[in-house]
Amino acid sequence: MGSTAHHEVEGVGRRDLIKRSTALGLVAVPGMGLLSACASGGGSDESDDGSTKGEASKDNPFGAKKGTKLDVVVFKGGYGDDYAKAWEADFSKKLGITSTHTGTQEITGKLQPRFNAGNPPDIVDDSGAQKINVDVLYRNGQLLDLTEVLDAPSVDDPATKVRDTLIPGTLDPGMQEGKVVALNYIYTVWGLWYSGKLFEDNGWQEPKTWDDLLAICKDAKSQGIGGLAHQGKYPYYINVAIMDLIAKKGGLDAMKAIDNLDPKAFVGSEAAQEAIEAIYEVVEKGYLMPGTNGLTHTESQTRWNQYKAVFITSGSWLENEQLKQTPPDFDMKFLPMPLLPGSKLPFEAIRAGSGEPFIIPAKAKNLPAAKEFMRRMLSKEWSTLFAKQANSLTILKDGVDPGVRLRPGTQSTVEASKAAGDNTFRYLYTEWYSEMGTAIEAASNELMAKRIQPKEWLKRCQAAVDKQAKDPASKKNHRD
Repeated sequence: MGSTAHHEVEGVGRRDLIKRSTALGLVAVPGMGLLSACASGGGSDESDDGSTKGEASKDNPFGAKKGTKLDVVVFKGGYGDDYAKAWEADFSKKLGITSTHTGTQEITGKLQPRFNAGNPPDIVDDSGAQKINVDVLYRNGQLLDLTEVLDAPSVDDPATKVRDTLIPGTLDPGMQEGKVVALNYIYTVWGLWYSGKLFEDNGWQEPKTWDDLLAICKDAKSQGIGGLAHQGKYPYYINVAIMDLIAKKGGLDAMKAIDNLDPKAFVGSEAAQEAIEAIYEVVEKGYLMPGTNGLTHTESQTRWNQYKAVFITSGSWLENEQLKQTPPDFDMKFLPMPLLPGSKLPFEAIRAGSGEPFIIPAKAKNLPAAKEFMRRMLSKEWSTLFAKQANSLTILKDGVDPGVRLRPGTQSTVEASKAAGDNTFRYLYTEWYSEMGTAIEAASNELMAKRIQPKEWLKRCQAAVDKQAKDPASKKNHRD
């Protein structure tokens, strides 16, 4: 599910967003016919006993050795894992390296014991509600620094480094203390989603202000339809709405205040106060879909697909995750977060960047093959394989064959990205400070259930920020 580092302070790097939008335009052939979705010190070949190291060459810069095996673990969530199986088949065909494949949602349950025993997989898609937090793995010295992979020649143009083939800013959320230790592979946007059919049937227009959204919720309630559904058991999702409202109301400074652990990040922030009061108004007026607070992500999303709610918060993996539950004429659409009065960012501004972190454990048994596998993930061939299987875009510039046709929801995210231009943003505290992120989610959960009021939410979130700020290691992460 899936920011930027200190040197690319606005998500994907504001001045580079036009390039990104152009790249998306080349990728986005409208139509139908695909799918969609929803740690770390150094490490080197020293952990390899020599049996997995072959002869390096121009086409095989890490010396991945024919006849060895690669242990691959993939989060089988919104994007499924068929794309990884397609990669593994190609890897076997071209390099003679076979893979042990595990697709699971139980990343922590299956992998924490392996990390603890010093026997981790070779490459992992570390995502989902049960992911192992990258910052924790990093502090434990369990992640490979990916510099060698990023500085290797790209598959498509050996004269170009891998890092120079990527959409600007997309490496940033995988950084810890200035090192890239996770490769966030999928280009993701976050926001609200709705059914084009439901809107057409009711004569509703896309809301551009929060008041417009509340008016639709009121109309929906009068018809017995929930205004907003959220994935109550996973408050990560409602924080998409809350944090988007903060960033759009207060601008990038309000967002960076949270990432930089400002003593007024929440308490004393006008943007944070207005945002949480706006969300709480939805709760107070009874516009939440009944029962949504007690549902998992897929349960809430399925009821939304059944027209039991107008809006739901999510990232762009939603469409693929709900393929089987979505009626053929549902017409899934993405919506940037509507504006509060006096917002500093425009309606078109969206949270965007890279998601779905792939990691290589420092103690992987087949490091040469793991590095080569990741290098090939960033080729046009494998990027296109991913798009065909998962109906989503990758962080590779112009990385998907123009013949790939995206489903309606994903197509609408491409159009939203174009409309946003350089108005994108992305929080980093979720990657840098997982404990703080969990505390903020817990406060949001209490608020949505009416167990606390906005003032208490602000206090709890500020307390989480202040606690994190006392950790000396926090000073190594900063956004300018």
